[in-house]
Amino acid sequence: MPQNTGSDARRGSFPDEVKDAVTPRATLLVLGVLALQLLFIASYVGALHDPEPRDVPFGVVAPPAAAGQAVARLERLPGSPLDPRPVAGEARAREQIADRDIDGALIVDPAGSTDTLLVASGGGTVLATTLEGIVARLEQAGERTVRTVDVAPASAQDFDGLSSFYLVVGWCVGGYLCASILAISTGARPADPRRAAIRLIVMALVSIVGGLGGAVITGPALGALPGGVAALWGLGALTTFAVGAATLALQGVFGIIGIGLAILLVVIAGNPSAGGAFPLPMLPPFWQAIGPALPPGAGTWAARSIAYFDGRATTGSLLVLSAWALAGVVITMLAAAMRRKRHEAELPTQVT
Repeated sequence: MPQNTGSDARRGSFPDEVKDAVTPRATLLVLGVLALQLLFIASYVGALHDPEPRDVPFGVVAPPAAAGQAVARLERLPGSPLDPRPVAGEARAREQIADRDIDGALIVDPAGSTDTLLVASGGGTVLATTLEGIVARLEQAGERTVRTVDVAPASAQDFDGLSSFYLVVGWCVGGYLCASILAISTGARPADPRRAAIRLIVMALVSIVGGLGGAVITGPALGALPGGVAALWGLGALTTFAVGAATLALQGVFGIIGIGLAILLVVIAGNPSAGGAFPLPMLPPFWQAIGPALPPGAGTWAARSIAYFDGRATTGSLLVLSAWALAGVVITMLAAAMRRKRHEAELPTQVT
């Protein structure tokens, strides 16, 4: 029976099964996983380690003579935390907050020493609390006081307003996991358009069921989010399908590597920039810019709008999700058609 000798060990020989496992493809995949790991750490820590308000849209209601002075005083705050603009009356300020055009407003009382701060914790409890702190310090410096009115309060069962974010994350995870399982079980690239269409149909069915399940769990079951189940169901189905179709498209073009690219887009880039743990105005500029264009950010914004703002200001987010879904379907089908065409072109060569 052959045995390993000391000289073999010194030469660094390996069993054949180890040599077969360490292929160039496996090496590249391992390096890809390592890169995703480091990017995950860099993205989450980079986006969330030092949240600071930057240019938060903020209204000022004051008499014409005092409005300009109040706006100028807010603009001079160190670090530019607020982007103040005059608003014509309290009713208009409330309307703009409900439309999610501004995140808060200060109503100055020229006849007294107490002003009113309007916030909306449903759009992000951390941001509402931050605005309270900024305005309270400013009012104290001017020997005035402020009372806070929450015009769109977060649910008592929605700690820090995070339920919308976690709901959307669950839908996104369902989307790329389902698409990944379809690839692993039957091949990353569908052989022809018919099989690609079957995958998309399966993805659509999973999205419908998953969207309803998420809406029921966070709504009637746990009471974490108000708002209609039907609206959240539709959002969940669209979000799940958008992520799933995009993942199928990436797999159709890049093969198994497409799963890693989907994780890069949705998890590494999308989740930290979604405005979940910290609303968008508290994120660094880069993350503020990309968040609304990615499914987690678009879904989180729309979920909060449905839950706390009567479904207002959802058009842009729904268009973003629809664009991801449509692009996913088109690219998946085109990639499958091109794959089939290449296969048919190779057949005569194989026969001869």
